Parts: sequence; structure tokens; C-alpha cells
Amino acid sequence: MAAAAAVVTPSGLEDGVSRSRGEGAGEGTVERGPGAAYHMFVVMEDLVEKLKLLRYEEELLRKSNLKPPSRHYFALPTNPGEQFYMFCTLAAWLINKAGHPFEQPQEYDDPNATISNILSELRSFGRTADFPPSKLKSGYGEHVCYVLDCLAEEALKYIGFTWKRPSYPMEELEEETVPEDDAELTLNKVDEEFVEEETDNEENFIDLNVLKAQTYRLDMNESAKQEDILESTTDAAEWGLEVERVLPQLKVTIRTDNKDWRIHVDQMHQHKSGIESALKETKGFLDKLHNEISRTLEKIGSREKYINNQLEHLVQEYRAAQAQLSEARERYQQGNGGVTERTRLLSEVTEELEKVKQEMEEKGSSMTDGAPLVKIKQSLTKLKQETVQMDIRIGVVEHTLLQSKLKEKSNMTRDMHATVIPEAAIGSY
Repeated sequence: MAAAAAVVTPSGLEDGVSRSRGEGAGEGTVERGPGAAYHMFVVMEDLVEKLKLLRYEEELLRKSNLKPPSRHYFALPTNPGEQFYMFCTLAAWLINKAGHPFEQPQEYDDPNATISNILSELRSFGRTADFPPSKLKSGYGEHVCYVLDCLAEEALKYIGFTWKRPSYPMEELEEETVPEDDAELTLNKVDEEFVEEETDNEENFIDLNVLKAQTYRLDMNESAKQEDILESTTDAAEWGLEVERVLPQLKVTIRTDNKDWRIHVDQMHQHKSGIESALKETKGFLDKLHNEISRTLEKIGSREKYINNQLEHLVQEYRAAQAQLSEARERYQQGNGGVTERTRLLSEVTEELEKVKQEMEEKGSSMTDGAPLVKIKQSLTKLKQETVQMDIRIGVVEHTLLQSKLKEKSNMTRDMHATVIPEAAIGSY
């Protein structure tokens, strides 16, 4: 619990209301920084930590046989259908954990109705949702992370969870051993090195501290016994030999530390003196080189002036030739443009001439060719034949009409006689 509290900020429950919710979250006028596109990854990580605090793995995932989502599950598109189902399942479980009864959505429920119910429950908690519901249909994105984060915070509030200060494990402080350089000695380690040398050396040397202690005790004894007469019992020759033997060991060589500021100052002075001595040597060479370069530049300038004076008339002629060349180029461009226009007109006239020649050839061939006359004669013959056939057909039709008229007349006459005979018979009776 302490580790989770260390990951999520202690003010996470209060900061959830003021988090950014994308372009449609109601704060469109506020300019989004360059890191706003990655804000949903932070919200998603906070959401995972809050879900762990709510024990969603034991209470939801194992019961529903669902896979635990990754730390960026709702931030990146992987499988929109599966992500939307996981979103609806988590939202319903968080709403129930927050104390509001909410039915667990099924796989074949209407997604629009489910989203509207989730948003209505979110607004009932006092949270804002100023974005279109279609933003949640994809199952991933900033708005999905925002909705789940708000519901998780409400669930934590309902169960009475409070953030505590993170408890850090006590770490044992290890003693740092500073490696000593045998080639360098400092003033604080002189006595220690003398003690080590005395223990390492096979020969027995006189300890300075022991000598000081002995001297101090002797002084005390002498002060206590002022009546005693000072008299040395040591032989002077032996004392001199002992001094000569111990004298090399009594010389303390203190090697300087490269980190000391005095060494840096000395080095600065050495470098300064070296630079000054090198500058004195090189300054003469540099002055000489400067003088030579100046004389060379003066010679070059005088030569340029001389050459310019000698070649002034050639330069004038060159400039005049350049002007003439530019004028000739302009005239050439103009003439080239006229030639191009005239070439185009010539091509048009040539095309028209070809068309006229082709028409004349067609007319001449038609005038000298007898094929059209043969075609006309054949057409006339065909027309005469068709006229004869039409006359025959007309005669046949007229004969048929005449027969039909005669037949009809005979029928009428027979009908008239049939009607007159019965009347005469009736009159006889």
C-alpha cells in the first residue's frame, strides 16, 4: 500500500477534476502544451494504480475471467471491440464500487445506450463530461482514460481510502573507505604512516611519541626532584652513532596534494612565466612575419595599380565588346522570335494548302470517274423493277377489292330477295 501511495500523487483525488480531457473537454480556449499528447499515458498509469488499490484483480478479473490490462491499455489502439467491452465492464464495476447500482453490460447491448448510462452516472457524481459520447465508442483514448480515472477516484472516496505519507525502507549506511595513495602523504596522516612503518620494519626504530612521553616524564621527575644533580650516564660516542642511525628516519617528507589550491596557484604562476617567455621568443617572429606580409601586400597593391593602368584601354575595349555582344544577343532573341512566328504561320499555310489539294484531287477523280453513272443506271433499273412489282401488287389488290365488292353486292341482293318472299307468302294467307 505504501508503494502504491508513492507512485500516485497524494492529491490525486482532488486533481482529477482539473485534468485535461482533450479538445472537447470544455477547456478549448486553454492552449495545450507539447506534452499534452502524452498526458493520457500518465492518467492511465494512475488508473492502474487506483484499480490495484480497489483490488480489481481479485474482485473483477478473476470472477469475470478477464486478462489484466497493461499500463497503457486504454491509451493505445489494439482491438477496439475488446477495449470497448473492457471499458464498459470496468466502468460498471467502478460505479457499483462507488455506491451506485449499475447493471453489468453484456456483449450484445446497444453501445450508445451503455455509453449514455455511464456518462449520466459520471455526471451524477458531479464530474463534467463536455465531449461527444462517440469519443468513447473506440474504447481507447484520452476521454476513456478520463472517465475511468474519475470513476476510480469516486470509488476510492466511497470506500474511505485516504492517501498516507510514503514509508521509505531504512537503509544501512555503509562506511566508505577512501583509497589511500602510498605515493602521497598529507599532514594528517604523517603520524599514522610513521606508526605503520614502525610495525612493518624489522628493525626497531625510536618512536617520537614514546620519546616525547619519556621526555615529559623526565621533566616532571626533574621538576619534582630539583635537588638532584643533572648528570648524563650515556656515552657521547654511542649517542652520536644513534643520532646518525635514526636521522634518515626522522626526516618527514610531506608530498603535496594535487587538489590543493596552492598547487594550482603555483601551476598558474609557472604557466604564466612559461607563456611570457614563449611570447618573448615568438613575438619577434610574429612581428617579422607581419612586416613581411605588409610589404608583400604593398607590392601586390602597386602591381595591381600598374597592371590596371597598363591594361586600361584593353578593359575599355572589353567592356565595349561586352556591350555589343549583349546587343547582338538581344537582336538575335528578337529575330529568333520572329522566325518562330513565321515558321508557325508557314506550317498553318502548308496545312491549308494540303487540304485544298486533297479536295481538288477528290473532285477531279469524281468528275473523270464513271462509277457514279453506273451506280445511277443500276439504281434506275432497280427502281423500274420495283415499280413493275408495285404495279402488279396494286393490280392484285384492286382485283381482290373488286371481288370483295361483287361478293358483298351479291350477298346484299340475296338478302333482299330473302326478305321479300316471306312477305308475299303472308299476304296470300
